[in-house]
Amino acid sequence: MKEKEAIEYLDLKSLVPFQNHPFKLRDGEEKEQLLKSIKAQGTIEPLIVRPLSESEYEVISGYRRMEICKELGMEKIPVIVRNLTNEQAVSMMVDANLHRNNILPSERAFAYKMKWEAAKKSEKTLSQPATKYRSDERIANEFGIGKDTLHRYIRLTYLIPELLEMVDKGRIALTPAVELSYLTHEEQHLLLNEIKYADATPSLSQAQRLRGFSRQGRLTADVIFAVMREEKANQKEQIRFPK
Repeated sequence: MKEKEAIEYLDLKSLVPFQNHPFKLRDGEEKEQLLKSIKAQGTIEPLIVRPLSESEYEVISGYRRMEICKELGMEKIPVIVRNLTNEQAVSMMVDANLHRNNILPSERAFAYKMKWEAAKKSEKTLSQPATKYRSDERIANEFGIGKDTLHRYIRLTYLIPELLEMVDKGRIALTPAVELSYLTHEEQHLLLNEIKYADATPSLSQAQRLRGFSRQGRLTADVIFAVMREEKANQKEQIRFPK
């Protein structure tokens, strides 16, 4: 039987968020429910942290609870301290957060990328028999998705923040967003200007054409303007004949 880990109470001031933590504490019903629960019962489930120094601890699991406890003016919080490698910490942090509902595409994208990069580093230290599966295949299987889906999400991390926010808000779908991620940041900024001016986002076929022009080194502001003015399939006038 696994020995129960000791719970300690640490000062909130000694806790720091996980470096490059991709998950956000958003306002809404989920946050309100968590706030009411902690206000009424306290933090029942301890945070998982790892020591960075004698007086500082990094939060692996429980970032949202930590932030709400700060909002409520609490001084101490229950934690379980674990000594983890960087790769173990990343894997645990991602796994602890991705089970939640309402995960944004950007959060999923950066979480997958962090876990994939950590897994690749870990594989380098293993013997060949231990690396039976590639890291991307193993991670995709863990989350019940295909390897291609994993990499499509990771491609989103190459978008500039303004375009990535449009993906989170549902203005740009995943598949066109993946195509746009292959544009240089300069080209993406040119596209952003056109999106703001035209108040329209590119369809999949338009995104594919933009990527094609980018690959040829021909994607200028004028080309983006021309492509974005092309008639989309769902906007074409439909002619209906009476029966």
